[in-house]
Amino acid sequence: MAGTKRGLQAAGVERREALVRAAFQGIVEHGIGGLRLRAVAAAAGIDHTTIHHYFPGKQDLITAVADYATAQLRATPADGDPAERLREHLHTQGAKITENPELFVVLRELDLRAMRDPEVAELVASREAGWRKSLITLIEEAQAAPDTPATTTADLIIGAVKGASLNPATADAVLRSLALRLAG
Repeated sequence: MAGTKRGLQAAGVERREALVRAAFQGIVEHGIGGLRLRAVAAAAGIDHTTIHHYFPGKQDLITAVADYATAQLRATPADGDPAERLREHLHTQGAKITENPELFVVLRELDLRAMRDPEVAELVASREAGWRKSLITLIEEAQAAPDTPATTTADLIIGAVKGASLNPATADAVLRSLALRLAG
């Protein structure tokens, strides 16, 4: 009986993940405005009436997609020289943009939607808060841009990563250049 219950739970987790991946791809192809729950369910191979068992509403699914996307970006090295860690962080972001531009399409869609939707704005801000906090700490440790507040430099980095994601072909070079200017 316990094995059956675990099997059902695993199937539920797999279906939920399939829905998130299908929604992610739907946002890549059609944007958040074009995301349709029926199409997401079909792409995940699930009856459309079942989707609400996993996600009560569209916003819940968008939140899960945001979590899925941002989980792929946690890459700041924890050990070593702070300036080198900052350079490595920017290099990693540039490489991710080049290797997985669809990830950044979804993230930019969230940013655009946040400008018009307070609920998405809160979602984006909450997901960026940890990134901003870790960047501020790293900037202070590296003594990068000592004449500029660390919060401003963190916002510059976040803006640069977002901007660089618009042109994956040059993203790595742009972010490496920024790293050299900030961390020497």
